[in-house]
Amino acid sequence: MKIFLAGGAGYIGTHTAVELLNNGYEVVIVDDYANSCPEAVARVEELTGKKVALYEADVQDEQAMERIMRAEKPDTVIHFAGLKAVGESVQQPLRYYRNNINTTLSLLEAMEAVGVDKFIFSSSATVYGAQNPSPYKEDMPKGLCTNPYGWTKSMMEQILADAVVAYPRLGVVLLRYFNPIGAHESGRIGEDPQGIPNNLMPYVSQVAIGQRQELTIFGNDYDTPDGTCLRDYIHVVDLAEGHLKAVEFSENHQGIDVFNLGTGKPYSVLDIVNTFQEVNQVPVKYTIGPRRAGDLPICYADASKAKAVLGWEAKKTLADMCRDSWNWQKHNPKGYRK
Repeated sequence: MKIFLAGGAGYIGTHTAVELLNNGYEVVIVDDYANSCPEAVARVEELTGKKVALYEADVQDEQAMERIMRAEKPDTVIHFAGLKAVGESVQQPLRYYRNNINTTLSLLEAMEAVGVDKFIFSSSATVYGAQNPSPYKEDMPKGLCTNPYGWTKSMMEQILADAVVAYPRLGVVLLRYFNPIGAHESGRIGEDPQGIPNNLMPYVSQVAIGQRQELTIFGNDYDTPDGTCLRDYIHVVDLAEGHLKAVEFSENHQGIDVFNLGTGKPYSVLDIVNTFQEVNQVPVKYTIGPRRAGDLPICYADASKAKAVLGWEAKKTLADMCRDSWNWQKHNPKGYRK
Protein backbone atom coordinates (compact mmCIF):
# COMPACT_ATOMS: atom_id res chain seq x y z
CA MET A 1 0.00 0.00 0.00
CA LYS A 2 1.05 3.55 -0.71
CA ILE A 3 0.31 6.40 1.69
CA PHE A 4 0.21 10.06 0.63
CA LEU A 5 1.37 12.38 3.44
CA ALA A 6 0.25 15.97 2.85
CA GLY A 7 2.58 18.10 4.96
CA GLY A 8 4.61 14.99 5.65
CA ALA A 9 7.97 16.73 6.08
CA GLY A 10 6.87 18.23 9.41
CA TYR A 11 7.24 17.05 12.99
CA ILE A 12 4.43 14.49 13.16
CA GLY A 13 4.59 13.63 9.46
CA THR A 14 8.23 12.53 9.54
CA HIS A 15 7.74 10.33 12.59
CA THR A 16 4.67 8.78 10.96
CA ALA A 17 6.64 8.21 7.75
CA VAL A 18 9.25 6.24 9.72
CA GLU A 19 6.57 4.00 11.26
CA LEU A 20 4.87 3.43 7.90
CA LEU A 21 8.11 2.64 6.05
CA ASN A 22 9.25 0.29 8.80
CA ASN A 23 5.96 -1.57 8.48
CA GLY A 24 6.14 -2.16 4.74
CA TYR A 25 4.19 0.79 3.37
CA GLU A 26 5.33 3.04 0.53
CA VAL A 27 5.30 6.75 1.35
CA VAL A 28 4.72 9.86 -0.76
CA ILE A 29 5.41 13.21 0.94
CA VAL A 30 4.12 16.52 -0.39
CA ASP A 31 5.20 19.68 1.42
CA ASP A 32 5.88 23.35 0.68
CA TYR A 33 8.36 23.56 3.60
CA ALA A 34 6.51 26.43 5.28
CA ASN A 35 7.05 24.67 8.64
CA SER A 36 9.59 22.02 7.59
CA CYS A 37 12.55 21.26 5.34
CA PRO A 38 13.82 18.57 2.93
CA GLU A 39 16.59 17.56 5.36
CA ALA A 40 13.97 16.02 7.66
CA VAL A 41 12.85 13.70 4.86
CA ALA A 42 16.45 12.79 4.08
CA ARG A 43 16.80 11.68 7.70
CA VAL A 44 13.63 9.58 7.45
CA GLU A 45 15.29 7.77 4.55
CA GLU A 46 18.48 7.42 6.59
CA LEU A 47 16.62 5.90 9.55
CA THR A 48 14.59 3.45 7.48
CA GLY A 49 16.95 2.67 4.62
CA LYS A 50 14.03 3.29 2.23
CA LYS A 51 13.27 5.94 -0.36
CA VAL A 52 10.44 8.44 -0.09
CA ALA A 53 8.71 9.96 -3.13
CA LEU A 54 9.11 13.66 -2.29
CA TYR A 55 7.30 16.56 -3.98
CA GLU A 56 7.59 20.26 -3.20
CA ALA A 57 4.11 21.74 -3.66
CA ASP A 58 1.48 23.79 -1.84
CA VAL A 59 -1.29 21.46 -0.67
CA GLN A 60 -3.76 24.28 -1.39
CA ASP A 61 -3.01 23.75 -5.11
CA GLU A 62 -5.70 21.27 -6.16
CA GLN A 63 -4.26 20.80 -9.66
CA ALA A 64 -0.85 19.93 -8.23
CA MET A 65 -2.44 17.48 -5.77
CA GLU A 66 -4.38 15.81 -8.55
CA ARG A 67 -1.29 15.59 -10.76
CA ILE A 68 0.79 13.99 -7.99
CA MET A 69 -1.97 11.57 -7.03
CA ARG A 70 -2.39 10.48 -10.64
CA ALA A 71 1.34 9.84 -10.87
CA GLU A 72 1.70 8.04 -7.52
CA LYS A 73 -1.70 6.29 -7.20
CA PRO A 74 -1.88 6.32 -3.37
CA ASP A 75 -4.32 4.15 -1.45
CA THR A 76 -4.75 6.52 1.51
CA VAL A 77 -4.22 10.23 2.18
CA ILE A 78 -3.09 11.52 5.58
CA HIS A 79 -3.61 15.26 5.98
CA PHE A 80 -0.90 16.84 8.16
CA ALA A 81 -0.64 20.11 6.20
CA GLY A 82 -1.66 23.30 7.94
CA LEU A 83 -0.72 26.26 10.08
CA LYS A 84 -0.75 25.32 13.75
CA ALA A 85 0.22 28.16 16.14
CA VAL A 86 -2.68 29.15 18.38
CA GLY A 87 -1.40 32.64 19.18
CA GLU A 88 -0.53 33.38 15.57
CA SER A 89 -4.01 32.28 14.49
CA VAL A 90 -5.51 34.99 16.71
CA GLN A 91 -3.29 37.59 15.04
CA GLN A 92 -3.73 36.23 11.49
CA PRO A 93 -7.18 34.60 11.36
CA LEU A 94 -7.78 35.03 7.63
CA ARG A 95 -4.46 33.38 6.76
CA TYR A 96 -5.34 30.42 9.00
CA TYR A 97 -8.87 29.98 7.65
CA ARG A 98 -7.73 30.22 4.03
CA ASN A 99 -4.73 27.91 4.37
CA ASN A 100 -6.14 25.22 6.62
CA ILE A 101 -9.55 24.92 4.99
CA ASN A 102 -8.22 25.22 1.44
CA THR A 103 -5.75 22.37 1.98
CA THR A 104 -8.60 20.09 3.02
CA LEU A 105 -10.80 21.07 0.09
CA SER A 106 -8.01 20.67 -2.47
CA LEU A 107 -7.12 17.20 -1.17
CA LEU A 108 -10.77 16.06 -1.22
CA GLU A 109 -11.27 17.42 -4.74
CA ALA A 110 -8.10 15.75 -6.00
CA MET A 111 -9.08 12.47 -4.33
CA GLU A 112 -12.49 12.58 -5.96
CA ALA A 113 -10.93 13.25 -9.37
CA VAL A 114 -8.52 10.31 -9.19
CA GLY A 115 -10.61 7.84 -7.20
CA VAL A 116 -8.80 7.77 -3.83
CA ASP A 117 -11.31 7.20 -1.04
CA LYS A 118 -9.40 6.79 2.27
CA PHE A 119 -8.64 9.94 4.27
CA ILE A 120 -7.03 10.34 7.70
CA PHE A 121 -7.16 13.81 9.23
CA SER A 122 -4.96 15.43 11.88
CA SER A 123 -7.52 17.02 14.14
CA SER A 124 -7.09 18.38 17.65
CA ALA A 125 -8.42 18.26 21.18
CA THR A 126 -9.22 21.97 20.73
CA VAL A 127 -12.50 20.96 19.04
CA TYR A 128 -13.91 19.95 22.44
CA GLY A 129 -13.89 23.62 23.47
CA ALA A 130 -14.12 25.03 26.97
CA GLN A 131 -17.57 23.63 27.81
CA ASN A 132 -16.77 19.91 27.99
CA PRO A 133 -15.18 18.49 31.16
CA SER A 134 -12.05 16.36 30.98
CA PRO A 135 -11.49 13.58 30.23
CA TYR A 136 -12.70 14.27 26.71
CA LYS A 137 -14.65 11.47 25.00
CA GLU A 138 -15.28 11.20 21.28
CA ASP A 139 -19.07 11.13 21.71
CA MET A 140 -19.15 14.53 23.43
CA PRO A 141 -20.65 17.35 21.37
CA LYS A 142 -17.98 19.63 19.98
CA GLY A 143 -17.62 22.85 21.94
CA LEU A 144 -16.92 26.51 21.29
CA CYS A 145 -13.29 26.85 20.27
CA THR A 146 -11.21 29.60 21.86
CA ASN A 147 -9.10 30.56 18.81
CA PRO A 148 -9.15 30.50 14.99
CA TYR A 149 -6.76 27.53 14.83
CA GLY A 150 -9.25 25.45 16.81
CA TRP A 151 -12.14 26.65 14.67
CA THR A 152 -10.32 25.57 11.50
CA LYS A 153 -10.03 22.05 12.92
CA SER A 154 -13.71 22.03 13.90
CA MET A 155 -14.78 23.35 10.50
CA MET A 156 -12.62 20.82 8.65
CA GLU A 157 -14.17 18.01 10.67
CA GLN A 158 -17.59 19.30 9.54
CA ILE A 159 -16.47 19.47 5.91
CA LEU A 160 -15.30 15.86 6.11
CA ALA A 161 -18.56 14.75 7.75
CA ASP A 162 -20.54 16.38 4.95
CA ALA A 163 -18.28 14.85 2.28
CA VAL A 164 -18.90 11.36 3.65
CA VAL A 165 -22.65 11.86 3.27
CA ALA A 166 -22.25 12.97 -0.35
CA TYR A 167 -19.65 10.33 -1.32
CA PRO A 168 -20.57 6.99 0.31
CA ARG A 169 -17.31 5.30 -0.83
CA LEU A 170 -15.28 7.79 1.20
CA GLY A 171 -13.80 6.55 4.46
CA VAL A 172 -12.61 9.22 6.92
CA VAL A 173 -10.77 8.81 10.21
CA LEU A 174 -10.46 11.88 12.45
CA LEU A 175 -7.54 11.69 14.88
CA ARG A 176 -7.83 14.23 17.68
CA TYR A 177 -4.32 14.89 18.97
CA PHE A 178 -3.57 16.04 22.46
CA ASN A 179 -0.06 17.44 23.14
CA PRO A 180 2.68 15.73 21.09
CA ILE A 181 6.21 16.05 22.49
CA GLY A 182 9.43 14.05 22.35
CA ALA A 183 11.44 12.90 19.35
CA HIS A 184 12.69 9.76 17.67
CA GLU A 185 15.01 7.93 20.07
CA SER A 186 17.85 8.16 17.54
CA GLY A 187 17.92 11.94 17.91
CA ARG A 188 17.88 12.28 14.11
CA ILE A 189 14.35 13.69 13.74
CA GLY A 190 12.39 15.88 16.13
CA GLU A 191 10.43 19.09 16.57
CA ASP A 192 12.10 22.03 14.83
CA PRO A 193 10.09 25.21 15.47
CA GLN A 194 10.80 28.25 13.34
CA GLY A 195 11.60 31.26 15.53
CA ILE A 196 10.28 31.40 19.10
CA PRO A 197 8.64 28.08 20.00
CA ASN A 198 4.88 28.12 20.54
CA ASN A 199 4.86 24.83 22.45
CA LEU A 200 6.18 24.03 25.91
CA MET A 201 8.71 21.23 25.30
CA PRO A 202 10.81 22.88 22.57
CA TYR A 203 10.90 26.03 24.70
CA VAL A 204 12.09 24.04 27.72
CA SER A 205 14.74 22.37 25.53
CA GLN A 206 15.96 25.69 24.14
CA VAL A 207 16.25 27.15 27.65
CA ALA A 208 18.21 24.06 28.72
CA ILE A 209 20.68 24.43 25.85
CA GLY A 210 21.05 28.18 26.37
CA GLN A 211 19.19 29.51 23.32
CA ARG A 212 16.48 31.09 25.50
CA GLN A 213 17.12 32.87 28.78
CA GLU A 214 14.21 31.42 30.73
CA LEU A 215 10.79 29.85 30.51
CA THR A 216 7.70 31.77 31.60
CA ILE A 217 5.03 29.58 33.17
CA PHE A 218 1.66 31.21 32.63
CA GLY A 219 0.00 31.08 36.03
CA ASN A 220 0.47 28.93 39.12
CA ASP A 221 -2.87 29.62 40.77
CA TYR A 222 -5.10 27.16 38.91
CA ASP A 223 -7.14 24.59 40.81
CA THR A 224 -4.62 21.81 40.11
CA PRO A 225 -2.21 19.96 42.41
CA ASP A 226 0.69 22.38 41.85
CA GLY A 227 -1.27 25.36 40.51
CA THR A 228 -0.08 25.00 36.89
CA CYS A 229 -2.15 23.78 33.95
CA LEU A 230 -2.61 20.05 33.36
CA ARG A 231 -2.27 18.66 29.85
CA ASP A 232 -2.21 15.25 28.17
CA TYR A 233 1.31 14.99 26.72
CA ILE A 234 1.89 12.15 24.26
CA HIS A 235 5.19 10.96 22.80
CA VAL A 236 5.31 11.71 19.07
CA VAL A 237 6.35 8.11 18.31
CA ASP A 238 3.25 6.82 20.11
CA LEU A 239 1.24 9.31 18.08
CA ALA A 240 2.88 8.10 14.86
CA GLU A 241 1.98 4.51 15.75
CA GLY A 242 -1.60 5.69 16.17
CA HIS A 243 -1.54 6.76 12.52
CA LEU A 244 -0.24 3.34 11.53
CA LYS A 245 -3.19 1.74 13.33
CA ALA A 246 -5.57 4.22 11.67
CA VAL A 247 -4.22 3.26 8.23
CA GLU A 248 -4.83 -0.41 9.01
CA PHE A 249 -8.34 0.39 10.26
CA SER A 250 -9.17 2.52 7.22
CA GLU A 251 -8.48 -0.26 4.71
CA ASN A 252 -11.99 -1.68 5.25
CA HIS A 253 -13.69 1.43 6.59
CA GLN A 254 -16.36 3.64 5.07
CA GLY A 255 -18.13 6.56 6.66
CA ILE A 256 -16.50 8.64 9.38
CA ASP A 257 -15.02 7.76 12.76
CA VAL A 258 -13.10 9.72 15.37
CA PHE A 259 -10.42 8.72 17.87
CA ASN A 260 -8.59 10.55 20.63
CA LEU A 261 -4.83 10.02 20.59
CA GLY A 262 -3.63 10.79 24.09
CA THR A 263 -2.35 8.98 27.15
CA GLY A 264 -5.34 9.64 29.39
CA LYS A 265 -2.96 10.87 32.10
CA PRO A 266 -2.47 14.62 32.53
CA TYR A 267 0.79 16.20 33.64
CA SER A 268 1.32 19.77 34.82
CA VAL A 269 3.69 22.32 33.36
CA LEU A 270 5.88 21.93 36.44
CA ASP A 271 5.81 18.13 36.02
CA ILE A 272 7.35 18.64 32.60
CA VAL A 273 10.01 21.07 33.83
CA ASN A 274 10.93 19.01 36.88
CA THR A 275 11.03 15.68 35.03
CA PHE A 276 13.13 17.22 32.23
CA GLN A 277 15.68 18.49 34.78
CA GLU A 278 15.75 15.21 36.70
CA VAL A 279 16.02 12.86 33.73
CA ASN A 280 18.56 14.91 31.79
CA GLN A 281 20.52 16.43 34.68
CA VAL A 282 20.32 19.92 33.16
CA PRO A 283 18.83 23.06 34.75
CA VAL A 284 15.82 24.85 33.27
CA LYS A 285 15.43 28.41 34.53
CA TYR A 286 11.82 29.55 34.80
CA THR A 287 9.66 32.30 36.24
CA ILE A 288 5.96 32.44 37.02
CA GLY A 289 3.98 34.91 34.94
CA PRO A 290 0.29 35.84 34.81
CA ARG A 291 -2.29 33.49 33.37
CA ARG A 292 -2.56 33.42 29.58
CA ALA A 293 -5.96 34.15 28.06
CA GLY A 294 -7.72 31.05 26.74
CA ASP A 295 -5.76 28.48 28.75
CA LEU A 296 -7.93 25.78 30.31
CA PRO A 297 -6.87 24.48 33.75
CA ILE A 298 -7.23 20.82 32.75
CA CYS A 299 -7.32 19.07 29.37
CA TYR A 300 -6.82 15.35 28.83
CA ALA A 301 -8.16 12.43 26.83
CA ASP A 302 -10.24 9.38 27.39
CA ALA A 303 -8.30 7.17 24.96
CA SER A 304 -10.22 3.95 25.61
CA LYS A 305 -11.93 3.92 22.19
CA ALA A 306 -8.60 3.89 20.35
CA LYS A 307 -7.50 0.94 22.46
CA ALA A 308 -10.74 -0.99 21.92
CA VAL A 309 -11.18 -0.32 18.18
CA LEU A 310 -7.69 0.37 16.82
CA GLY A 311 -5.73 -1.77 19.26
CA TRP A 312 -3.60 1.28 20.08
CA GLU A 313 -2.48 2.81 23.35
CA ALA A 314 0.36 5.12 24.32
CA LYS A 315 3.30 3.24 25.83
CA LYS A 316 6.03 5.82 26.46
CA THR A 317 6.43 7.61 29.78
CA LEU A 318 6.93 11.27 30.63
CA ALA A 319 10.59 10.44 31.34
CA ASP A 320 10.89 8.99 27.80
CA MET A 321 9.37 12.16 26.36
CA CYS A 322 11.78 14.40 28.24
CA ARG A 323 14.84 12.22 27.53
CA ASP A 324 14.14 12.00 23.79
CA SER A 325 13.37 15.73 23.52
CA TRP A 326 16.75 16.59 25.05
CA ASN A 327 18.58 13.98 22.97
CA TRP A 328 17.20 15.64 19.82
CA GLN A 329 17.95 19.16 21.04
CA LYS A 330 21.53 18.59 22.23
CA HIS A 331 22.49 16.82 18.99
CA ASN A 332 20.67 19.36 16.81
CA PRO A 333 21.00 22.72 18.59
CA LYS A 334 19.88 24.55 15.46
CA GLY A 335 17.35 21.93 14.43
CA TYR A 336 17.80 20.76 10.86
CA ARG A 337 19.80 23.85 9.97
CA LYS A 338 23.53 23.21 9.93
